[in-house]
Amino acid sequence: MLMTRPSDDTLYQALLSRDAAYEGFAYVCVTTTRIFCRLTCPARKPLRDNCRFEASIAACLDGGYRPCKRCTPMLRLGEGEPTIRALLDDLERAPERRWSEADLLALGYDPSTIRRIFKRRFGMSFLEIARRRRLSHAVTTLGTGASVIDAQLEAGFESGSGFRAAVSQWLGAAPQQVKSQSLLKAAWIETPIGPMLAVTCDHALHLLEFADRPALQAELTRLRDRNGRAIIMGRTAVTDRVSEQLAAYFEGRLTTFSLRIGDHGTPFERQVWRALQEIPSGTTASYRDIAEAMARPTAVRAVARANGANQIAIVIPCHRVIGTDGSLTGYGGGLWRKQWLLRHEQRAGTNTTS
Repeated sequence: MLMTRPSDDTLYQALLSRDAAYEGFAYVCVTTTRIFCRLTCPARKPLRDNCRFEASIAACLDGGYRPCKRCTPMLRLGEGEPTIRALLDDLERAPERRWSEADLLALGYDPSTIRRIFKRRFGMSFLEIARRRRLSHAVTTLGTGASVIDAQLEAGFESGSGFRAAVSQWLGAAPQQVKSQSLLKAAWIETPIGPMLAVTCDHALHLLEFADRPALQAELTRLRDRNGRAIIMGRTAVTDRVSEQLAAYFEGRLTTFSLRIGDHGTPFERQVWRALQEIPSGTTASYRDIAEAMARPTAVRAVARANGANQIAIVIPCHRVIGTDGSLTGYGGGLWRKQWLLRHEQRAGTNTTS
């Protein structure tokens, strides 16, 4: 019997191998998707830096994570208890519903019995679980301009400090900040060379990176801090345009993107990024070429740093930059992707239209 909690590295290896020996002993919380899973979940495995491990479902919910729909950790733990299964099914169908003991009585349940069963299985009562699931609804309420107290009551939090702590941990911003700023929304976009995370607002694209980029979590933190805006999972009209144009690009039908990009970076970085967008599809340029085109021939190293600071892959085509000797240089998405993208653009050639 395991008497002490294994290290996070051990748990991550158990996640990668779907080791059933750790089933129910710990759960993985994925910080990028805000979802928690069983260690045997068949879904694509997250990066190590994007994983938190918790010993209980209660701790996962307290952190603002939602149960995975593929491995259904809560339903799995409720197997053998028809009452638990029935109530969790109701909760999945309407996670925004505000439950009370009267609702349980109306369904023919004894509230004290339900409380005891759920406490034993999950470490928290059914009503507590339901309240945490309403947290996402409270964020939507804040986004409409409602007061923090209204959103707090909507979420069912009696404690103002508890509500603020829950929202801050989930979104990385205090409720008052969420209310005063429009939210950035992150969504996954599938591509032939791996999923990408797109972060948009209602007007512009702010980040587009491959899911396994090592610096992704740091980029999200930097984006949030620079904008003073919380990031939640969701889509905007801009997300749909990004998805459509990426699909056309990968199908060889588009070489030039027409997307509004958020105003990030220093004036020099933005100048470099504009220069990157002027490199024709199917061709390449060196850092020196870019520096000379900008009439800054001595700024080769600064150009390289600005190229590395680009957080909008493909649309701002930093993959088209190679070494002066023609060699492939570093690429945050991996050199194999850089080579794939260059070959894809060369194959598309004159058959593509912008």
